[in-house]
Amino acid sequence: MAVSNGASELKAGPNTQAAAGAKLSALFAGTMGPLIGLMLLCLALSLTTDTFLTVRNILNVLDQVTVLGIMAIGMTLVILIGGIDLSVGSVLALAAMVMGFVAHPDHLDLGMPAGIVTALVVAGLCGLVSGLLVTVTKLPPFIATLAMMSVARGLANMITDGSQIIGFPDWFTSLSIIRHFGFLSVTVGLMIVLAIIFATFLNYRATGRSLYAIGGSAEVARLSGIPVKSLTNWVYAICGVLAGLAGIVLAARLDSVQPSSGFGYELDTIAAVVIGGASLSGGVGSIGGTAIGVLIIGVLRNGLNLLGVSPFIQQVVIGVVIALAVATDTWRRRAQ
Repeated sequence: MAVSNGASELKAGPNTQAAAGAKLSALFAGTMGPLIGLMLLCLALSLTTDTFLTVRNILNVLDQVTVLGIMAIGMTLVILIGGIDLSVGSVLALAAMVMGFVAHPDHLDLGMPAGIVTALVVAGLCGLVSGLLVTVTKLPPFIATLAMMSVARGLANMITDGSQIIGFPDWFTSLSIIRHFGFLSVTVGLMIVLAIIFATFLNYRATGRSLYAIGGSAEVARLSGIPVKSLTNWVYAICGVLAGLAGIVLAARLDSVQPSSGFGYELDTIAAVVIGGASLSGGVGSIGGTAIGVLIIGVLRNGLNLLGVSPFIQQVVIGVVIALAVATDTWRRRAQ
C-alpha cells in the first residue's frame, strides 16, 4: 500500500506542475507578441539613451502608468464582453472634481474619506448608466458611452465653473510620492493588487469566464443561462469605479483636480488593452496582456521624452501604434 501511495504521489507531482503551468499561461494568454515587442522597445531605448535602463527611471515609469493601468483593467472587462467605453477619461475628471469639492476646506470640507467614497459612488453610477443605456435602450456601446463622456465632462465643469481645486492633505499626496521598501509607492501597489485580483477573477471564477462567453456570443451565452444583461451592467459599473479610482490617484500625484483632466485618456486606455492582445470584437484578452500593453505605452512615452522628442511628434507615434494594434487585431480575426 505504501508503494502504491508513493507511485500515486510521483504521478500526481508532474500533473500538478503541469496544471500550475497551464494556469500561469492562462494569465498571460496571447501575450507573446506584445511581450516581445516590449522587450525590443526596452532594448532599443537602452541602446539609444544611457538614462533609460536605470532603477530610478524604471520606478518613474511605474509611477507614470498607475492611472492608465487602473483604467485599463476596467476597460479590459468591457472589451472582453464586446463593448467599448469612451467615457472613462471624463468619468475620471468628474470623480476627481467630486472628491475635491466634497473634501476641500474651500468647499464642503467633509474630509478626504467622504470625498473619496462619494467620488467612487458617482463614478460607479456613471458606469451603471452607460450599462443601462446599452442593455435597456439597446444603444450601441459606442453611442452610449459617447453620450456619457459628454455628460460627465459637462458635470465636471459645472461643479466649480471650470476652476481647479488645489491643495490636499500631506498624507494623501504622499501616497504617490513615498516609496515603501525603497521602490513601491502605495498607488503603484494598488495598481498591482488590482491587476492580481482581476486576473484571478477572470481565470478562476465562473463569473469571470462568463465574460469571455458573452464576448464570444451574447446570444449563446444567454441561452446557456448566463445573465448577460446583469453582467454587462456590472462590468460598465466596475469600469466606472476604476476610472474614478484612477482620478483619485491622479489627484494624489498632482495635488490638485481640474475638470479638463483625463482628456484623451480613453484612447490610451483602449490602445493599451488592444496592444496587449485583446480583440475589439470581444471574447479575447487578459489582464496580463493589458499590463504589457500599459507598459509598452508607458515605456514608449518615457523613452521619447528621454530622447527629447517633441510632444506633438509623440502624439503621432502613439497614434501610429494604436492604428497598428487595431490593424493587427483585424488581420488576426480574418485569419481565424
